[in-house]
This record gives sequence, C-alpha cells and structure tokens, in this order.
Amino acid sequence: MRSLERHRDVGAYALGVLDEADAFRFEDHLMECSRCAAHVTEFGPATRQMMLYRRATPRSVHPMAQPGPRLLDRLLGEVVTRHRTGRRRLLLALAASVVIAVAGSAVAMATGPAERAARVEATDAKSGVWAEVTSEKEDWGTDIQLRIKDGGGPRSCNLVAFGHDGSQQTVTSWTVNSGDAGMNTMRGGAAMLPDEIDHYEVRTDTGRHLVTLDPS
Repeated sequence: MRSLERHRDVGAYALGVLDEADAFRFEDHLMECSRCAAHVTEFGPATRQMMLYRRATPRSVHPMAQPGPRLLDRLLGEVVTRHRTGRRRLLLALAASVVIAVAGSAVAMATGPAERAARVEATDAKSGVWAEVTSEKEDWGTDIQLRIKDGGGPRSCNLVAFGHDGSQQTVTSWTVNSGDAGMNTMRGGAAMLPDEIDHYEVRTDTGRHLVTLDPS
C-alpha cells in the first residue's frame, strides 16, 4: 500500500471497516504518522454515534431504512429544547457568578448547573496513568469529559463505561503519541444514565487495562 493510500484509509480504519490485513498495515503507518493519528482521534465522535445507533437499532430494522415523515420535525423539536436548556444553564451560571462576586459566598455555586455534574479521578499504580472523568446527566444519557495523563505511548486507547447490568459502551477513543506525557482532554457520551454506570475503564485497543475510575 502506497503512503498516499494509507492516509486515505484513516476514515475506514477509525470506523472499523478495514479488513484485518489492511488494518494491520495501517497501524504500522499510524505509529509514524502524527497527522493520521490526529485524524483518527477526530473521527472518535462519529464512530461513537454510529456505535450508539447500531446498539439502539433493533436487528429487524434494516440499517439503511428511511426515516418516517415526522422524524425531522421531532429532531428539530429536540434541538430547540436543547438550545433552550443551554440558555437556562448559562443564565443560572451567570447568576451564580454574580452572587459569588457580590457576597463572596462559595455556597452560591451549588445553584448553578455544576450540581448535576459528578467528578472522579484515579491513578493506576502499575501503568502510572492518571485520569479524571466528569459526567453530567442528559436526556439522552450521560455527557462525559475525560482528562488523562499517559506517558506510555504510542498506543490507541478507549474509555469504556460499564453498566451495573454488565453492559459496556465505548465513550471515546484517542491515540497517545510517543513521549506525550502531558494533559489530554476528550469529550464523549454514553447512552446509559449516570446512575446506570458502575465504573469506567481506560484500556488500550488491544484490551490492556490502564486505569479504573469508580464513581461510587
């Protein structure tokens, strides 16, 4: 495979549609190409949404089934509702900031949207990886931010949410470059609600455990 063809395969690799031989060759290329590594990380949100769609779609529904005539109206309604919710959160945050500035009271911060968020961090003694997960409940599931320090690259990693029922969902994926021990921040989401999540794990794409984060 020529170098240009390897660059073009970044999307297919990120979405998991390359065959095993081409994926193996692309991973060799990925170790030496920081541009492709960055592109793989950028495909993370699209990959996650496709996985959520696949899990939410019954096997009896054809993957190329056309939407019903009222689907667009419903989706537009959800977008409007989310925008209204975002404006309310902004106003609450501004109000909390004003109270803090005038009264100097840290207690006022609890009236803002932060009280919906939960944060957990952990460092694994064996791998040396430090990670912090901030999660917030949404109508569709859980919005998740990951901050991580991992000096063990180069390697591709995943943040996986484990449900109390034993189910697993990949929240986000990224690539750690060689010698990169700085802070990296990613956003992702899970279809599970926060109280349905038992714990999180950071793992390599080969399944090696790096760190566990337990919200309880």
